[in-house]
Amino acid sequence: MKAPRQWSIIIILVLLLILAWLVFDSLGAQNPLRDGLSQVISPLQLVTKRAWEPISGLFAGVGRVSELRRENESLRAEVAELRTQVILLHEAQIENEDLRRQLDFKSAVPNYQLLSAEIIGHDPGNYLQYFTIDRGADDGLRRGMPVLTEAGLLGRISKVSKNAAQVMLLTDPSSSVSAFIQRSRTTGLVQGYLGHGLVMRYIPQSETVVVGDVVLTSGLGGSFPKRLVIGQITEVHRDDVEMFQSATIAPSVDPHSLESVMVLLNFDPFELPEE
Repeated sequence: MKAPRQWSIIIILVLLLILAWLVFDSLGAQNPLRDGLSQVISPLQLVTKRAWEPISGLFAGVGRVSELRRENESLRAEVAELRTQVILLHEAQIENEDLRRQLDFKSAVPNYQLLSAEIIGHDPGNYLQYFTIDRGADDGLRRGMPVLTEAGLLGRISKVSKNAAQVMLLTDPSSSVSAFIQRSRTTGLVQGYLGHGLVMRYIPQSETVVVGDVVLTSGLGGSFPKRLVIGQITEVHRDDVEMFQSATIAPSVDPHSLESVMVLLNFDPFELPEE
């Protein structure tokens, strides 16, 4: 029976407090109930505010981190796209420079009918010296046609298929070219050898050979046209008991750094034996 009585007392007190609150407000006088309640609630509000500040800061920080992560991902994607554009522009520049050199060379030798070709394969071994180009019989290529760049002679077509051809380099051990030294007009035979080099043989002992001399094709034998650059002499080998002297030649063109070449179409080499 005590519980209902206590609840009745509490309800009556609350009603009296509400009535007193309304009376004070209606009289326009100072409301001691409001002031007292404010004194009780204000510290609680302050404590609650201070307790909430780090929590709200944490949530704000989490949101900011997520926003920064999204911004970083967007910037990273933009940087990757710009890097790709720079690479493509650089590739286009290299290709344009290569085409410009070929056009300049073609202009310098108007009598040459030159066909540009891309290198699509290299010899995987160390013995045969060749690479494959993307031009073939359908483009008018035949065995024996010279292959060159604006820097000089590379070799000749050794095999031809419908849409591709194999180029045997001058450095192949089975390759030989009749040549002469530009300064002295001394003739000899340039051959390839193992180790990717060139040697000029059968130079008369009476002739003076100097390191740095330029070696050109002589046109003798009909395998290559005259005056194509082969390379420069880097070393002279002379033995007084021998009838001839020889010289090591650095090729004018490094085939491993090439992406494209030119084939000389309007030169008819002597018929080559079938391999």
